[in-house]
Amino acid sequence: MKTYITSLFIVAAMIASGCSSNNKNQASKESHEHAEGDGHDHSEGDGHDHEGGHSEEISFTKKQAEAVGLKTETVTPGTFSYVIKTSGQILSAQGDEATIVATSNGIVSFTNPSISDGAAIRTGEAIVTISAKNLLEGDPAAKAQIAYETAKKEYQRAEGLVKTQIISAKEFEQVRLRYETAKTVYEAQSASMTKNGVKVTSPINGYIKKRLVSQGEYVSVGQPIATVSQNRRLQLRAEVSENYFKSLNSISSANFQTAYDNAVYKLSDLNGRLLSFGRASGGQSFYIPVTFEFDNIGDFIPGSFVSVYLLSKPQANIISVPTSAVTEEQGLNFVYLQLDEEGYKKQEVNLGQSNGDRVQVLSGLKAGDKAVVKGVYQVKLAAVSSVMPEGHSH
Repeated sequence: MKTYITSLFIVAAMIASGCSSNNKNQASKESHEHAEGDGHDHSEGDGHDHEGGHSEEISFTKKQAEAVGLKTETVTPGTFSYVIKTSGQILSAQGDEATIVATSNGIVSFTNPSISDGAAIRTGEAIVTISAKNLLEGDPAAKAQIAYETAKKEYQRAEGLVKTQIISAKEFEQVRLRYETAKTVYEAQSASMTKNGVKVTSPINGYIKKRLVSQGEYVSVGQPIATVSQNRRLQLRAEVSENYFKSLNSISSANFQTAYDNAVYKLSDLNGRLLSFGRASGGQSFYIPVTFEFDNIGDFIPGSFVSVYLLSKPQANIISVPTSAVTEEQGLNFVYLQLDEEGYKKQEVNLGQSNGDRVQVLSGLKAGDKAVVKGVYQVKLAAVSSVMPEGHSH
């Protein structure tokens, strides 16, 4: 009995000891939890939230800005025309282009075998010579000379015979006609005859637009050899979908962008004017031609294809920025704003229409903002390199 009671005391002591240990563990746990929530949580409540506030500011020093030639533009609402974007082609204006044709049958030899499209040429300058000396049909220039000399002798003989009435006046007229024809052919070729053949010259000053034959190729009389363009005035022909037909009568001007220099040109700066727009460009086409004319004061290539921005109804109080101010990342568009002398901010924007030079901003900017329009790429790089690590986060 005494042994049994002693055992009960031992069990009771062990239970009490276990309860005390559990209480201490619980208190320690609560104390630790209190320490984690006492305002020292650096990941949520210490005021170093790097997702907002000053952490969005991009540091770009004044010295860096000067080095890259950084420029800004103050956002100001203004007029922005409704834009119809399409494709088009630059063409030579009528009267500014001439086709050089062969004046004789024979083999073509370019005066300068390396002459190519775009080469400058003067009025009266020989482009090719045409020779038939080694052809079976004979040299037409030599044949023309022989025909002329024969007809001339026959004509001089007929003059004496008609006076003595040995031949009739009708027969004399036939002889005279053959002589005049042979003389015309001979004189036309003798003026351009050289020891190498008949030379063919350009009728106007300009540039070789296109060579239509190759060195050593056989040509016939009247066959086109090359086209020459003066390039004083050019035409811009845009092809517009029939869906925009009702908007065509309000088109006033256009901008266009070439593929070879990516520059955007404004017809308003090139003395451009609208010539016409048709109802259809062809029986099998669903596009309407719109034609402009402008001064060729740039390095434009007639025949080249361009992107065209037709400018229609002007809209007032529209916010826009130069296309150079906009960057794109994963389908989103951004503009970098200058906050102060050395502080910048990346601002998401929603864009509207573009006229090639400027783009409409639907949201994200307000009047008075200073948008970076030159040096955008450098500011973007600075934004990436200035991201601060979250060193206080647990």
